[in-house]
Amino acid sequence: MTSPLDAAHWPVATPRLVLRRFDVTDIAAIHAYRVQPQVTEWITGRAVSIESLAERFGDGSSFVIAEHEGRLIGDLMVRVNDAYAQREVAEGASATQAELGWTFDPAVQGQGLATEAVGELLRICFEELGLRRVTAGCFAGNVASWRLMERVGMRREAHHVQDSLHRDHGWQDGYVYALLADEWRA
Repeated sequence: MTSPLDAAHWPVATPRLVLRRFDVTDIAAIHAYRVQPQVTEWITGRAVSIESLAERFGDGSSFVIAEHEGRLIGDLMVRVNDAYAQREVAEGASATQAELGWTFDPAVQGQGLATEAVGELLRICFEELGLRRVTAGCFAGNVASWRLMERVGMRREAHHVQDSLHRDHGWQDGYVYALLADEWRA
């Protein structure tokens, strides 16, 4: 299956990271940090088993892996989609934006590696994939995630009041952040 991510040149190196496409052999390493309580608190579904995680990742066509010093430290999602458009101009809105998501191993927290990875992913989205807009969302209580969005230059577009049901905390507020290619270039 082809993916919009196929348009980028992989792997991509940053000063401290290598970003590459997901491979099914990555599942065990991803599972190791996705089962940690500080990670499962904010992700959409618990990684109960390696098999269930593999099923959720599917063919992995929307996922990028971040490695630091040869070790897998995070997974990032890029889900390319169409912008809202009227029927007469819908073709011009096809595959012009993406929703981003990420999960990182808590062992690398506080080192700036997630910021480096997401910043590079934004560059890939705008320069290599030619997207015009990216968005990301999180529970308002996931302070690390929305602060990361702000560090990479995304702006808060929406604060939804009690729109998200959390498995442990009940109804929670949610934030949506976005960045346009023009803003990123500026």
